[in-house]
Amino acid sequence: MRYDVLLFDLDDTLLDFGMTEHNAFRLLFEEYGLPNGLNDYLGSYKAISKILWDDLETGRTTLSELKVERFKRLFLEHSLDIDPVIFGQKYIENLGKEVHMIEGVEEMFESLKDFRIALLTNGFKDAQHARVNGSALKNLFEIIITSEETGFQKPQKEIFAYALEKLQISDPARVLMIGDSLTSDIQGGNNFGIDTCWFNPTRKPNETDIQPTFEIHTWNKLAEIVNTQLAEVK
Repeated sequence: MRYDVLLFDLDDTLLDFGMTEHNAFRLLFEEYGLPNGLNDYLGSYKAISKILWDDLETGRTTLSELKVERFKRLFLEHSLDIDPVIFGQKYIENLGKEVHMIEGVEEMFESLKDFRIALLTNGFKDAQHARVNGSALKNLFEIIITSEETGFQKPQKEIFAYALEKLQISDPARVLMIGDSLTSDIQGGNNFGIDTCWFNPTRKPNETDIQPTFEIHTWNKLAEIVNTQLAEVK
């Protein structure tokens, strides 16, 4: 194995999406005069959102549909008279203002100076670019690819093909996909035929048949894997 290109996921891999989501919702509900909205509606939203993101990964919905539908269902369930289109756009804007780095990420990238680094995310373009640009990750990535831009999402092969074409990589053996989601990042890499590294800091049991090439629980382990292999190649 001779990786020189590392593809990273963003949410819950490099940046803490749970905290981002929490703060974005709290501020937005307060703006709408619902100071208890976070406690009242976040649980319902997460259940609805999970269904729709699963639908996205399996091609049963699109990102533009998901953007509105999740709030349309939430407001219908709780009889709230709020425009889901406007609320959805404001939510994306709020997400872009929240930057919460996962522990060990900055130090990990300091040890990856000899690698080409790219970002491959299923998130919304405006929010993801804003969060990266507001963080220590700014100027780190050779390219940032979002599913909104490509019209495809992980685990679809097409988004990986798009990434490798942009990076001008013809040999998939040079590429390692790193992310926290088995069904998105790892399954996607497996589908396309590139090696994968599952970032699993909470040591969740893998109860699927999706098998990553590597599993790590802390970021220093990734640096050990790729730098050892780079030294072997040299």
